[in-house]
Amino acid sequence: MNENIRDRNPARTKAQKQFAASEKRALSFKEEQEKELADMRAKNERLRALRLAREAQDKAEAAKLVEEAAAAEAAYVALHGPRKPRARVKKRA
Repeated sequence: MNENIRDRNPARTKAQKQFAASEKRALSFKEEQEKELADMRAKNERLRALRLAREAQDKAEAAKLVEEAAAAEAAYVALHGPRKPRARVKKRA
């Protein structure tokens, strides 16, 4: 019988509907924010993984260049002997 009385009070019913709609909007907004935050975190993790992979590749390429330069220097030394230091040129004052 109490429920019948509550249903008969239009002001209370209207307020409850407005409150429920407001709560629904707030919950929807919060869910949307959480989804955007999760998307942003996933994007950052993906970009971080790509950056780390690129840095590893660059490091491997640099090591390869150092090895090639060392091999070229060793080949030169084998053919021509050790390099002689260059004479310093005095700059005119």
